[in-house]
Amino acid sequence: MYKSKDKDSTIVITRSSGNGGGNGSRETSSSNWQTSREKSTKRTKTIHPPIECHWQLPPIKEDKKSSLSSSSSSSSSFKSMLSYPLKLGGAMKKIGRTKSMQQVLEGNHDPKDEHLVQSFREMLFLEVQLPPKHNDYHTLLRFLRMRDFNFAEAKEMFLNYLKWREEYRVDAIHKEFKFEEHERVKKCYPHGFHGVDRNGRPIYIERIGMIDVNQLLQVTTVERFVRYHVSEQEKTLKLRYPSCSIAAKTHVASTTTILDVQGGLANFSKPARYIFMEIQKIDSCYYPETMHRLFIVNAGSGFRMLWKVVKAFLDARTLAKIKVLGYNYLNELLEVIDLSCLPTFLGGNCTCDDYGGCLLSDKGPWNDPDIAEIVQAITTTTDEENNNGEEDHIETTAPQSALARNMKIRGLETALADTKKKIEALEDLLDQTKIALKGLTLHIEDLKSF
Repeated sequence: MYKSKDKDSTIVITRSSGNGGGNGSRETSSSNWQTSREKSTKRTKTIHPPIECHWQLPPIKEDKKSSLSSSSSSSSSFKSMLSYPLKLGGAMKKIGRTKSMQQVLEGNHDPKDEHLVQSFREMLFLEVQLPPKHNDYHTLLRFLRMRDFNFAEAKEMFLNYLKWREEYRVDAIHKEFKFEEHERVKKCYPHGFHGVDRNGRPIYIERIGMIDVNQLLQVTTVERFVRYHVSEQEKTLKLRYPSCSIAAKTHVASTTTILDVQGGLANFSKPARYIFMEIQKIDSCYYPETMHRLFIVNAGSGFRMLWKVVKAFLDARTLAKIKVLGYNYLNELLEVIDLSCLPTFLGGNCTCDDYGGCLLSDKGPWNDPDIAEIVQAITTTTDEENNNGEEDHIETTAPQSALARNMKIRGLETALADTKKKIEALEDLLDQTKIALKGLTLHIEDLKSF
């Protein structure tokens, strides 16, 4: 197997010592929640380490029998992993409600990030009734990272995200939306997920040089295509990332993307640009920090000229994740992707003949029945804890409810203290006014005596 020379070294940059919540100590007092926009706009954005770097699963303890069987094949190795408290049914009970499978999947958190996320959560409780399904560590951390740990900006972004999900009915898409034109769209817009990179992240591929926009708009509409894109993003968050995490035995929370621009951008008409702008807006505003690396391959001179213009509008964090490559790109891709996960049209050895092509296969751990069963168990358990209000779920929600009450009480106490100070100031002013009036009255009496 081709061995990667380094792991994420190209974008692992230490946190800056700038202002506005992105400093080394990361102050989290309430005064820093209201960091001024003037400072934030002048601040250079920090290029953070890969989002999964602190999320490692605990080591799996295998007995001698499972160790012997695991050495025989990769499939038996996976089954031995399942014997660690990720089995269904009775094994779930062994973990206990306080250490659910989802907590095992999350692994260890960076203590600094953990502290910041908790402070951000407390801040949000003062503003909004935080939905349990969006009150998880990873979601809040993604929004904080996207705004460089500026609490005020991250809060605004997160509240817009909640509003959008409600108005767009995102949670109902999997029930209400059926994209029957899926295969026809793939023929005029070749794209799809295909395998994982060397660190277990899902690989997403688009052949944008082969897009036939006119044909695309004959088989679907812009609105339906955008809704389809949102449904795929939800599937990635809820199925692909958890499945990859289980298979890789480490938390996976971002995607490696390959854009093949061979064929040029001659087909990028106004409707095509509109579609891409809508998708880009959705991804950056509502699914932040989900792109790990982006490789643009087969970039000719025409694209490179365009890229010089485009990159001027991108921030340093985004540019650090993008690599524009010409026609000799294979060695670069092999640094992070195995040949078996690269389609033949990208120099790999996979054809997915059984599925009619690699971009129709949706190849990945999320299609493994055993993994899918585990993810479904995690999802079901989480939904029950969020929605049913059962006795065994009080342990999770009670601290949140208590925290919400305490934070609101603290906010009211602060407001009352401010009101009390204002009243005292008014009383002082009233006393001074009385003294002045008394002096004026005496002066008037003196004038009357003349």
